[in-house]
Amino acid sequence: QVQLVESGGGSVQAGGSLRLSCAASPTTSMYLYAMGWFRQAPGKAREFVSSITWNGASTFYGDSVKGRFTISRDNAKRTLYLQMNSLKPEDTAVYYCAAKRGGSSDYHGDYNYWGQGTQVTVSS
Repeated sequence: QVQLVESGGGSVQAGGSLRLSCAASPTTSMYLYAMGWFRQAPGKAREFVSSITWNGASTFYGDSVKGRFTISRDNAKRTLYLQMNSLKPEDTAVYYCAAKRGGSSDYHGDYNYWGQGTQVTVSS
């Protein structure tokens, strides 16, 4: 069982930056899991933000965040990161990290393990 805990959310003005972290439970063998970030705004469907392969060799981004967000991971620390720059009000949402065995995916239904989410609020 993989437990994930996000942190780093908060309130920021448009144009600002935040760095989200997602810590996996101590028994997690990070090398088994691709990981991803998703977000969900009120009244909207869960949206793919970014994903990364188990070794960090490949990364993927949703069109709305390309060029502004960067995903990374440190398997030794069992931690996933999302650096968010040039934030916009439309980035406001609850951000979730997720893990899945095997390859990376942009579909939330493929992920088996989820964190509780962290709120990101961007004001104009």
